[in-house]
Amino acid sequence: MAPPVSSSLADQKLLRQQLDAAHAEAAQPLSREEVTDIVRSILGSMDGDISATDLRLYKEVVDLARFIESAKQELAALQPAEIRDQHIPNATDELDAVVGATEQATFAIFDACDVITGISGQIDPGNSAKLTEQVTKIFEACNFQDITGQRISKVVRTLKHIESKVDMIVAAFGDEVRQNHTRPAAAAVAAAEVHTDPSPNFATDRPADDPEAGLLHGPQMTSAAMDQDEIDRLLASFD
Repeated sequence: MAPPVSSSLADQKLLRQQLDAAHAEAAQPLSREEVTDIVRSILGSMDGDISATDLRLYKEVVDLARFIESAKQELAALQPAEIRDQHIPNATDELDAVVGATEQATFAIFDACDVITGISGQIDPGNSAKLTEQVTKIFEACNFQDITGQRISKVVRTLKHIESKVDMIVAAFGDEVRQNHTRPAAAAVAAAEVHTDPSPNFATDRPADDPEAGLLHGPQMTSAAMDQDEIDRLLASFD
């Protein structure tokens, strides 16, 4: 026997009401407590899927990330841009000056030896032979200039290699390094105006009261030395 039509219609109406209520409830935002319950439920369902190995791996990844961040901060604090822009160029300039100075000194020695050789022909043969022997030893000793130049060239190439690596660090860190590069522009201008040694102070590890500390600066670079006009103006200012 078929159920009454009115009963079927009532059931359909009730089902429709329940569906409408479910849709309306789904459209409402969840409360904080409901979200917390959902998260706890999800985490609870994962308990059986996370192993001790997974936890150790996660810890290692976190530690590695922290180490990398710490290393970046320490390297940025070293101001690699300043090493590239100031220290390495100054060092290479100083080494080039050493090569140039030794070359000039060697040529001066050769010229003096030529003069001595000419004079040796004007004295008695015995002393002339002795003098020529000593001049020959001087010529042989002057080979140090070539050896020194070769070794310094190797050092310069090494500095250039270091400079390229520093460039890579600066490029990798980008703005982070540039923000830590805080050397004031005014200090750079002041260093350019001071005609004493503008190169980095390599003697800062010596005691301040060491009377020989200042000697480690060495001679001025030709480009930084005062020319004769500047010296004349300085002397005139004392009149």
